[in-house]
Amino acid sequence: MEDHKIVQRNLALQREWYGEPLGDRVRRLVVAFNVSQAQLADVLGISAPMLSQVMSGRRAKIGNPAVLARMIMLERKVLTPDVATGAPEALQRALDDVRESKPTVSRDSLPVNGDEAAIFPVLRNVADRAELIQAADMLHEDFPQIAELLRRAGRSR
Repeated sequence: MEDHKIVQRNLALQREWYGEPLGDRVRRLVVAFNVSQAQLADVLGISAPMLSQVMSGRRAKIGNPAVLARMIMLERKVLTPDVATGAPEALQRALDDVRESKPTVSRDSLPVNGDEAAIFPVLRNVADRAELIQAADMLHEDFPQIAELLRRAGRSR
């Protein structure tokens, strides 16, 4: 298979697996934390060449679940008030926290098969009950299962 076809296939796989190409996600982190790709690779626990290959689509996936977990941790930290200010000390503290973390990915760390009630508090942290119901109404036609989950989250106590 030609190189450009491999890259296109890998980018399509990244969209399927990660929701968007990893290059887009990594570039947002580089900008948000004002670091180089090599510095970000160090924080994530991956080599700079490997990160470059994943970003460019020459490699489809991040093989180490802990690396992906650290990326998600950084994405979440961008949303925290202290990091959102852009204060250099807050950015560095967030990077150090993630670099030093030892995340694990196991069946106990994620909701599994029908344990949807575990997600309800998370949803209610980002939207109140009325907003969850309103979002469900908007999604119902195209995504009925997600809409029903949002309704249950909005109705649960």
